[in-house]
Amino acid sequence: MYTCFPSFLSSHSANWNLPRSIYSLSLLRSSLSSSLYNKPGLARRMSQKIRSADILRTSPPPGHPSILPTPGDGNVLITSALPYCNNVPHLGNIIGSTLSADVFSRYSRTRNRTTLYICGTDEYGTATETQALKEGITPKELCDKYNLVHKATYDWFDIGFDHFGRTSTPLHTEISQEIFSNLGKHNLLEKQDKAQTYCEGCPKFLADRFVEGICPHCGYEDARGDQCDNCTRTLDAVELIKPRCLVDKTHVVTTRTSAHMYYKLDEVQERTKEWIKRSYAAGKWSSNSVINTDGEIVDARLVGGLRPTPLTRDLKWGVPVPVEEGDKDGMQGKVLYVWFDAPIGYPSITANYTPEWKKWWFNPQNVKLYQFMGKDNVYFHTVYFPSVQLGDGRDWTMLHHVSSTEYLNYEGGKFSKSRGRGVFGPAAKETGIPASVWRFYLLSARPETADSMFSWAECIAANNNILLNNFGNFVNRTLKFVSSQYDGVLPDGGDAPGPLSADDPVDSKFVSDVNDLLKTYIEAMDAVKIRLGLQTVMLLSGLGNQYLQSSGLNKALMTEEPVRCAQVLSRAVNLIYVLSTLIYPFMPATSETILTQLNAPARSVPDVLSNDILAGHKIGTPTHLFKKIEESMAETFRLKFGGNESQQAAADPVAAAPLSKRQAAAAKKAAVTKADSGPKSAEYLALEVKIQEQGQQVRLLKGQVPKTSELETQIATAVEVLKGLKLELDALPRS
Repeated sequence: MYTCFPSFLSSHSANWNLPRSIYSLSLLRSSLSSSLYNKPGLARRMSQKIRSADILRTSPPPGHPSILPTPGDGNVLITSALPYCNNVPHLGNIIGSTLSADVFSRYSRTRNRTTLYICGTDEYGTATETQALKEGITPKELCDKYNLVHKATYDWFDIGFDHFGRTSTPLHTEISQEIFSNLGKHNLLEKQDKAQTYCEGCPKFLADRFVEGICPHCGYEDARGDQCDNCTRTLDAVELIKPRCLVDKTHVVTTRTSAHMYYKLDEVQERTKEWIKRSYAAGKWSSNSVINTDGEIVDARLVGGLRPTPLTRDLKWGVPVPVEEGDKDGMQGKVLYVWFDAPIGYPSITANYTPEWKKWWFNPQNVKLYQFMGKDNVYFHTVYFPSVQLGDGRDWTMLHHVSSTEYLNYEGGKFSKSRGRGVFGPAAKETGIPASVWRFYLLSARPETADSMFSWAECIAANNNILLNNFGNFVNRTLKFVSSQYDGVLPDGGDAPGPLSADDPVDSKFVSDVNDLLKTYIEAMDAVKIRLGLQTVMLLSGLGNQYLQSSGLNKALMTEEPVRCAQVLSRAVNLIYVLSTLIYPFMPATSETILTQLNAPARSVPDVLSNDILAGHKIGTPTHLFKKIEESMAETFRLKFGGNESQQAAADPVAAAPLSKRQAAAAKKAAVTKADSGPKSAEYLALEVKIQEQGQQVRLLKGQVPKTSELETQIATAVEVLKGLKLELDALPRS
């Protein structure tokens, strides 16, 4: 009841835990927000019109205490893989970690669980030094730049971290060095001498990414020191033939021996295996983790036996290795390996958020840790870092549930920053598509069990067919009817609304179906099945549309059966109220708009549908939640984000693949003629897109090695398809 709301806020002052963007919502919106504390009589009157015992708890506004766990097991600590700070994130990065984690953190809050969501940029390591070298700035300047780019991108996508930090902080250094030292105290470190590439001109040892040379396996001349991009084999820089320094290719590169500290993973392997089996069973990990559904460990490194792994590097940009007096191990001037210190970023960023960070990270009895990432990061979160925690010896809060995704690809290929292919960082804003729509489409295509493909046509269809015609239609049709026919006041049908239960004399099936879907939603989200949760919300709004249709909501019903009309509107408005909280994790801005139109406070997820908004309640002004996106914009977006090859193909479709001289001349002449003949028809544009895609397919096939007879056949077939498409384009009227 609202009469209890001020005391509710007071009693939960230490548990503010919703993003601040909806802080104002729980202060009862619009007319209720300021008068609630000054006019308790108004609060009592309003409690007769909105009845909800499950008001949502809110995040602390500036100046309030940090979020801390409360006694009990309902505390949720969430992290998403720390984005590397040498580039801007693309859509695949966003859905793979930060957006998925944001959805679960918001859901946890709608269940009134004390929740903390931590993330930040991973800033140390060779890749940062390499990129800084390319841009002609220092690693620190590079990280300052990209930390802001990442933060701005996530802010625009409505990703609501409780704290977004970075690893280049004094606290990160302190915590990382302490863990390293603890491993040494438990005799889990050993020194090994390792041959490394050394540049006589720099002069210094060269990290893997500062070296290029000829691949010893396939002969590719520009293989990197850690991997050959041609044959994809993993390399050690000392294996390269004719190695050269990326700083100056004229420098002489030799091989020298350098001492490094290794963590004896083999000595904690059995403890790690036992922990994995326990945590997997308790936390119900994603299916693409290091253990299968039968509880058998399948990770090749664990099956084959873990080996000592290096913890130090010959670099300048990183956490200095803590050196004992006398430096008998020769660690002076070295830094901790980025794969060692990066996962420590989770507790260190938390420590930068609150001095009481250990209440989250050394509290396994009361805190459950959920971690979100792409599949390439699974090993480091399920094997590597837990092994470090076990070796450290303290009572860490360890992984409860890992949620990992496969890859999101882009329009038949991969995202490529160098080629300008795909949507990166702030570019999503340039499309004019709202963040809520982006979130919806990416989450609906979330690659949970297999790689998925981003498609402009599907993105636009998701907006027009699902959000606009399904979800938005139900909300707008209902509230518009209340606004236009009842002056915005939910009609009073006496006892007509009745109980919302399986015994409802008229709407028992509707109520039962809603409650079944609510149960499905809660079970899906508790299990971190995010895509299923979103699908269930859309099923609920579809059920609402069916209910309005079958009930015949119109002016005739209002005139001829006013009691039934009031009942239908009561059911529909209360379902919209439920939908406002169910959609909140996925589309927070949309949730806020719905609550404004309902003139209601944010509420938690209910177990069943109930009458919370009562007759006599005055709603706000209904507006459309979504706008139509013209289907023709798909082609515009493809060209804009298709990269250099796509733009070249659009300018000269003939260049996509080889033709005979006569065919090329004829096609080019036809293309020039058509270029001056006015606007293109939708059919013409669609065929151009097919030509671009087929041309890309030809190029991809031609770039593959080795050139087998089977591959040559595939290339020839693809070229013939491309020629046919071009001839078809030539014969097609432009407009």
